[in-house]
Amino acid sequence: MTDKEAYEQKLQARLEEWQANIDKLRAQAKEAGADAQIQYQKQIDEMREQREALEAKLKDIQNAQSAAWADIKTGADKAWDDMSKAMQDAWKRMT
Repeated sequence: MTDKEAYEQKLQARLEEWQANIDKLRAQAKEAGADAQIQYQKQIDEMREQREALEAKLKDIQNAQSAAWADIKTGADKAWDDMSKAMQDAWKRMT
């Protein structure tokens, strides 16, 4: 397995993990009151957008030539960091 393939698998696993976390927040939102549901929905929308950005980076990496994928990896790592921070902030606010 190449470094590129390993990185692709790692990103895919992260995307699946974040989707599970987003699904948990959705479930919590259904249990919350009306005001809290609005807050939950804002957080869910933000995390969904960031997840989609990371998914786009993954597709870029999958389509990149072997020499160019390292440059795209930097952007994917930043997207992951942004998404991680958003998820941590959401959990703090919602729990």
